[in-house]
Amino acid sequence: MDEHRTGHCLCGGVSFAVEGRVRPVVYCHCSQCRRQTGLHYAATEVPRERLTVAGENLISWYRASEDAERGFCSRCGSALFWRQDGAVNISIMAGAFDTPSGLVEGYHIYCADKGDFYAIADDLPQFQAGTPS
Repeated sequence: MDEHRTGHCLCGGVSFAVEGRVRPVVYCHCSQCRRQTGLHYAATEVPRERLTVAGENLISWYRASEDAERGFCSRCGSALFWRQDGAVNISIMAGAFDTPSGLVEGYHIYCADKGDFYAIADDLPQFQAGTPS
């Protein structure tokens, strides 16, 4: 089955299309993700060659660590992407996809770092640190 998904930032200045299958949504509770979004990241992942972006001139990249950066719309501030240096894949924020998205839930990471103001109240697997091997 061919899969095609589209999405955009809040103002519509940055839009994207993804061809093919995507990873289940991973919920990241690390302090960086919480500070950028106000809660946690919910992101899928796709090989970069299957992502097409329009409005790339509006994307600002913030180097959040020594080996990764976060992409957001410089006009409306929407968090859109996360990419690790040299990686084949790029993460895309689940909330940026148009509905119906067809995305499915995966698991939670960095649960040991989650905020003290909410509970993880689902039955998805939880990992105290990063992505499981």
